[in-house]
Amino acid sequence: MRINLLILGGTTEAKALAQAVAKAEIPAIFSLAGRVARPLDQPVPMRTGGFGGVEGLCDFLRREAITHVVDATHPFAAQMSRNAVAACARIGVPLIALSRAPWRAVDGDQWQRVPDMAGAVAALAGPRRVVMLAVGRMHLAEFAPNPQHRYLLRLVDPPEAPLPLPDCHVIVARGPFSEAEDRALMQEHGVEIVVSKNAGGRGAEAKIAAARGLGLPVIMIDRPAIPARREASDVAEVLNWISHSGSDGAGTDRGV
Repeated sequence: MRINLLILGGTTEAKALAQAVAKAEIPAIFSLAGRVARPLDQPVPMRTGGFGGVEGLCDFLRREAITHVVDATHPFAAQMSRNAVAACARIGVPLIALSRAPWRAVDGDQWQRVPDMAGAVAALAGPRRVVMLAVGRMHLAEFAPNPQHRYLLRLVDPPEAPLPLPDCHVIVARGPFSEAEDRALMQEHGVEIVVSKNAGGRGAEAKIAAARGLGLPVIMIDRPAIPARREASDVAEVLNWISHSGSDGAGTDRGV
């Protein structure tokens, strides 16, 4: 069976999958959105940048003769995931998502759950606090309506332009981080509240555990809705799916 895999990447799970398919000598392309200036090298060929919506992704799948797609993007990369569902359905390419389970509150957590980024902005209305804002560079401008706070930001790349938050401290670092590291960071900067997407997984969980240990409240942003799709929880499940052509009734011989 001819296989040519497209991995929509950007997570630690995507990297693990790329390593596994390279070891298994499965032809694959690893795609990144291009939001990080210095992406980590991968053991399979890489491409960077958007596809141009559903139509552009359809064109790419046909042009590259892609037989299987694995969506291993961040749980908040909702538009890419929606486009993948639509494009794969349109041209009959099997699709599976390599998904992280969301975090669940446990004893000691002080979460205020909000449905989206706007909800997090609204939840920060009020007196000045020191806020660890762990939402990614693309969303910082949305918090400009709350300039009264001092923000602690941890970014993968140095900012290329002035940030939209007048009082902020930027740390340039790439995770994963340990709970001890994040606890020390929060104590050093006097963090009073944490804002986080519910990314799930272990790579970014340290800040949640650190906030729990320090008794800090967390504004937890719920995941966006994604259309129904097949999902896998680990790399082995994805590899099994690939070996069975997706086993979901979608053919791989599309005459491309």
